[in-house]
Amino acid sequence: MERISDKHLVVGVDIAQQLHVARAVNFRGIVVGDPLTFENNEDGFTALFNWINELKKLNKLEKAIVGMEPTGHYWINLSKWLINQNIEVVTVNPHLVRRNKENRDNTQSKSDKKDALVIADMVKNGYYTFVRNISESFEKLRVLMSNRDVVVKRLVSSINQLNRWVDIVFPELREVFKDITAKGAIATLRLFPSPMELSSMKPDEIVEGWKSLMKRQPGMKKAQLLLQLARKSVGTRQALEAYKFHLEQLLEEYDLAVLQLERVEQAVNEVLNCIPFAKKLLTIKGISEISLAGILGEAGDLSGFSHGNSLLRHAGLHLAEASSGKWKGQIVISKRGRSRLRRFLYLATMSLVMNNPEFQAIHYNNVQVKKMKKMKSIMKLIGKLARIFVGIARKNESYCAGKVKPVVELAA
Repeated sequence: MERISDKHLVVGVDIAQQLHVARAVNFRGIVVGDPLTFENNEDGFTALFNWINELKKLNKLEKAIVGMEPTGHYWINLSKWLINQNIEVVTVNPHLVRRNKENRDNTQSKSDKKDALVIADMVKNGYYTFVRNISESFEKLRVLMSNRDVVVKRLVSSINQLNRWVDIVFPELREVFKDITAKGAIATLRLFPSPMELSSMKPDEIVEGWKSLMKRQPGMKKAQLLLQLARKSVGTRQALEAYKFHLEQLLEEYDLAVLQLERVEQAVNEVLNCIPFAKKLLTIKGISEISLAGILGEAGDLSGFSHGNSLLRHAGLHLAEASSGKWKGQIVISKRGRSRLRRFLYLATMSLVMNNPEFQAIHYNNVQVKKMKKMKSIMKLIGKLARIFVGIARKNESYCAGKVKPVVELAA
């Protein structure tokens, strides 16, 4: 709030897909100028820039600050364009915009022009967050990990549909291959898509078929078992041609998702190699490339955080309390931050609890000695992981297990 001076023009922009709306106020909240509706393109951005300069000149103001809601992805291009024009850009929490919309006129009415004015008021009052500029490598990680999430969803969907297909046409296949995505099971579905075809074959022919697709294939015993089960299968025998066609498409989709996942993860590893402190973070036993890429992609350069608690707040993992007088409400996690960052921090911590001796010892001490609930211990360990990550990134030091162990010894 102290940064907003009497020389500032405070602009609020209501973001949309095609048409944005801008309103402006001075440092006291008095409306300046008329509303501006502009398009989401170069001409529209230029119109906003000229509008800001005209209002500054008419009202003898020297600086401008533009606030906007981070609505989806529509705000990104505008914010980067304004930053390139040396205009300061900040963001406001959409939840707080809804909370503050009645401050102006004491009504629950909502419109683009009113929302833009509410955003300007919030910026004037200091309820905003700075836009953190991230370098090329971290933005690559964010895009790649977002792409990976989409590919993983498609892969899981194709696996679920393959399981459904097997349950209908050849449920006995699970007695030979427990996992439908195992190489032997996938090869069987490619070569012998129905038990009707299998029942007329010999074990040698099945093994030869496996050899054509696999370097290490199942043996004669599995081939014989597969034949026995195929001959007494209870799977459907109607519309087999349609089921075969469906299986063909499912396998194509599965192959494509697997190939794309491999390419994305390869690209992620290449980007991580370009980040100096990433190699030091990967030396922590239990931290994988994917979990680290997810954290760095969402948080950006960890050396820009002053403390691990800042990273927790960025993820929405800081605590929120509701209490009044003698009444004490429950302390909960605020969840006002990046949800994907929360997910990757949680998954990374769970991996450390399972694989890292230091984190295992701390978790054991929390649960067995301090009688802490398991989830509460996990949340404390997430905070510890955040402090370790930020400390390594800021000081450019290597992970030292000895700095973690004494905490356990003192607690014990």
